[in-house]
Amino acid sequence: MEYKRILAAMDLGEHSKRVLARAKAVAGVAGAELKLLHVVEYVPVEPMGEALLPAVNIEEELVTGARKRLAELARDSGLEDREQQVIAGTIKSEVLREAREWPADLVVLGSRERHGLALIVNLTEDAVLHAAPCDVLAVRLPG
Repeated sequence: MEYKRILAAMDLGEHSKRVLARAKAVAGVAGAELKLLHVVEYVPVEPMGEALLPAVNIEEELVTGARKRLAELARDSGLEDREQQVIAGTIKSEVLREAREWPADLVVLGSRERHGLALIVNLTEDAVLHAAPCDVLAVRLPG
């Protein structure tokens, strides 16, 4: 299988550079297009009534801040010329939607080792792994 389009799903956490480095390396070897994606998952405490307007403003601020952080990460990785997208929504749903609609041949994301009760929780990487329309590379992260 040749990879032509690689979607790097970034959480913008402390290990994002590691995930992006792996996506960049695979894209470089395959000569593939690389797109960076971050999903802002914000759920207001009170979704209706007077709290709605401040919640919308907070979500917009989170998206704006994430765009800046993603642009910095791309620049630091030498990928400032690659497509970058920040959207608000449910992480699992939006990563899967983007993988289908773009369409991606490979999704690269970070995965943390889990123990105890965390093993039974349906985390993002598990949902993407089992529902993605393409291959998934889960980059092992510490902690």
